[in-house]
Amino acid sequence: MAEEVKLFGSWASPYTSRVKVVLKLKGIEYENVEEDLSNKSPLLLKYNPIHKKVPVFLHHGKPIAESLIIIEYIDETWKHNPILPIDPYDRAMARFWAKFIDEKIQPAVWKTLLAGENEREAAIEEAHQLLKTLERELNGKKFFGGESLGFLDVAGNVVVWLEVSQEALGMNLLDKEKFPILHEWCQRVLDDDAFKQVMPPKEKLLAFTRARFEAFLGPK
Repeated sequence: MAEEVKLFGSWASPYTSRVKVVLKLKGIEYENVEEDLSNKSPLLLKYNPIHKKVPVFLHHGKPIAESLIIIEYIDETWKHNPILPIDPYDRAMARFWAKFIDEKIQPAVWKTLLAGENEREAAIEEAHQLLKTLERELNGKKFFGGESLGFLDVAGNVVVWLEVSQEALGMNLLDKEKFPILHEWCQRVLDDDAFKQVMPPKEKLLAFTRARFEAFLGPK
């Protein structure tokens, strides 16, 4: 009997796409439940009553929330094509840098978007320093995981989405002149078959991002 696997998510969510990429890399079939984030379904609210957000992964009726936790669950449940490093130290470091991306880089990027005129330069400099720190971790490697996509490459997809969508935000935070190594890594990730199947078309993503921020900040 086929396993019951469902993913509640949104095409416009980089966190949902993290999980979709891992499911593709593992070759796991699943039912995709597309959520309208402006009108969240009763099932989503039932399965994630704490955060009330996507993604939510449902396996045999048991819900799991938060993208990085979901990825670890998938990797431990379906052990073929491992996503996390085998070595315990390398595994710990991958988790550390994934947390750095979510807790340091992502808030810093938001800060640059929300900063007023007087604070914007300092916010951009802070984001640049954090991105440069991440870039140093990648230096000399094809992917964070080595020669193939791994846990940290998937976690880093929020940086890839920034590379693609920054045009809609009227900014060039991830400048290829300032961050040549990260820029080349983004291109390799975007060329990966699993990412290609998951990543929304650029124009669709740009239109969504532009509309979202115009609604949030007001049109320029």
